[in-house]
Amino acid sequence: MNLRNVAIIAHVDHGKTTLVDQLFRQSGTFRENQRVEERAMDSNDLEKERGITILAKCTSVEWNGMHINIVDTPGHADFGAEVERILSMVDGVILLVDSAEGPMPQTKFVTGKALSLGLRPIVVVNKIDRPDARPAEVLDEVFELFLNLDANDEQLDFPVLYASGRAGYAGPTDDVREGDLTPLFQKIVDHVPAPQLDPAGEFKMLATLLDRDNFLGRILTGRIESGTLNINDPIRAMDVNGKVVEDGRVTKLFAFQGLERVPVESAKAGDIVAIAGLMKATVSNTIGTPQIAEPLHAREIDPPTLSMTFAVNDSPFAGKDGDKVQSRVIRERLEREAEGNVAIRITETPGGEAFEVAGRGELQLGVVIETLRREGFELGISRPRVLFRDGPSGREEPYETVVIDVDDEFSGTVVEKMAMRKAELTDMRPSGGGKTRITFSAPSRGLIGYHGEFLSDTRGTGIMNRLFEKYGPYKGPITGRQNGVLISMETGAAVAYSLNMLEERGVLFISPGDMLYEGMIIGENAKPQDLEVNPLKSKQLTNFRASGKDEGIRLTPPRRMTLEQAIAYIQDDELVEVTPKVIRIRKRFLDPHERKRHSRKAEAA
Repeated sequence: MNLRNVAIIAHVDHGKTTLVDQLFRQSGTFRENQRVEERAMDSNDLEKERGITILAKCTSVEWNGMHINIVDTPGHADFGAEVERILSMVDGVILLVDSAEGPMPQTKFVTGKALSLGLRPIVVVNKIDRPDARPAEVLDEVFELFLNLDANDEQLDFPVLYASGRAGYAGPTDDVREGDLTPLFQKIVDHVPAPQLDPAGEFKMLATLLDRDNFLGRILTGRIESGTLNINDPIRAMDVNGKVVEDGRVTKLFAFQGLERVPVESAKAGDIVAIAGLMKATVSNTIGTPQIAEPLHAREIDPPTLSMTFAVNDSPFAGKDGDKVQSRVIRERLEREAEGNVAIRITETPGGEAFEVAGRGELQLGVVIETLRREGFELGISRPRVLFRDGPSGREEPYETVVIDVDDEFSGTVVEKMAMRKAELTDMRPSGGGKTRITFSAPSRGLIGYHGEFLSDTRGTGIMNRLFEKYGPYKGPITGRQNGVLISMETGAAVAYSLNMLEERGVLFISPGDMLYEGMIIGENAKPQDLEVNPLKSKQLTNFRASGKDEGIRLTPPRRMTLEQAIAYIQDDELVEVTPKVIRIRKRFLDPHERKRHSRKAEAA
């Protein structure tokens, strides 16, 4: 069979999508004069803005008569479910490792999943042209990682290539500095087995990716496990328990060619295809002939570890920016999100005005919120909470492996701050170039909101990588934010005269002219207590003629928070108000008397 199915897996920013770009160029997928964006596989707006891959995507190239289906995967741990799903579609993986950083937490996660499925990896030591490259040590670290993950003898006998994805060359030795990616193409053809599937059996396919099209409706992508599928064939969808979801007909059948889905008349076992024509079928459903009796086995996805409450926006400015504000519309949109994104779980809270959304991490839930915001939704978002569970020894909470690369001078501060957050130091070693690599085992609860503080402590030079490790014993209370906040006690536009007076109280989050309401947080207090202030107070009318005073107001630029920073900053009695135009931080209860009443209740409890 002239077909190979392969996934590219790696830690975030180790060069997967850039390498796929070069595979496209060198296989002739693009015309000579075709204008193609850098990292062409990162196709949606959020991926382009953040420079990371969020969704797994299928593509294919033709090389020397061989059809190679390639799946590009995300590298960030929060989107690990995307990797877990697609590994069932492929027969081999290319494991990319940065020649300077070596195997990182997400490398361990995705490699463990691939090895447990029996896939034999091709190891590519990427960015070989970096001045701080250390290919021999990195290769030893990869081998050690395979041993720790209980790889079998076949998997340990992995082929190695050294490459520069950006420059577009690969070779068998670490001194390669020119050429093309022919050695990688050849290695895929030689090392990855052709799909060992039966084209003559009854048609069966496991849906692994879900997409929507305004004209075609649902589009389900997966690999055909047996049989042949033709356009207009009758099909049936069945869930993991064997219950029939729906019957339908194949209205459109697509194969992947470069960056595009191409309509085809038929496909056979081993092909990765996209099907349109079903209305209810979703990810992990088995799609087959109407006679199928047993569903295909769908891999278990690791459970969510973090949750947030998505509530209807009830601030005084609700409905001014967005047009989707009703709980019914929010529920429908979240349910649609959960269908395609198997790593998140939606539950409705009593009353139906708010929804509990559980996921893998702050970044994943932040991406969901940002997507909704751009679609015109208005939401009130709570502080992230970890999901506890009852274990044999009592209450358990999620722990994460945290790997921090930091300049030597900041390592003491980082260790001290992590110790305050109940983290245990497991490893500390110099990583060259005046940097230290520190590894911790830390409760996820303690890491909420730490990233911004970490960047300040390391002057923006530190790199932190996190990965879910295990559920372990509950660590007790962990101190949160040390400072109180400045709360507006009036509604209206902020006045420069008043803000000038408030600057000595702490750091401001707003500028003159910003619209405020009672209960909205306008800054951080320098002291631990919350403080109610009046940012609307202007100069006394009798004092207007004092010479030279008005020109003297020079305010420090306010601290403007991104969505992720705001979510990490808030406490349990606060919310982030998200609209298409603004992000505001507010108290859960806007009225000061109600706030006091609830705080007394909380203290009594």
